[in-house]
Amino acid sequence: MTEAHDTIGRILDGTATIAVVGLSPNPNRPSHGVAAYLQRQGYRIIPVNPNAGPDEILGERAYPDLASVPESVDLVDIFRRSEFVGPVVEQAIAIKAKYVWMQDGVINDDAAGVARLAGLLVVMNDCIFRQHRSRSVA
Repeated sequence: MTEAHDTIGRILDGTATIAVVGLSPNPNRPSHGVAAYLQRQGYRIIPVNPNAGPDEILGERAYPDLASVPESVDLVDIFRRSEFVGPVVEQAIAIKAKYVWMQDGVINDDAAGVARLAGLLVVMNDCIFRQHRSRSVA
């Protein structure tokens, strides 16, 4: 088993609550589809929409940033452009999240390094939906 595969397994198995940063209310957006899938798999989804979208997404109250989330978060799943990841990672560290997941195309080595130095497990440039589904059918 590779180190990346082991990290992914630890994250998926150790997560109950996922804050999805950049979760769109639009069902046609990838963030919406991925979050809906994760919700159907039993994960608690907390929408974080920095652009202050609707009050609820996928039946859950949406928050403008991670600092506003009133409960503990295991995983911060990031659907934001790479250049906006640094502050999200800093907030993930501040709220004591255990894991950071940067979705396909989201690459920020500096932010990943900061997260790892703070003790968080990190996945970068990968899709949690695809990884979860491949583990479920294996």
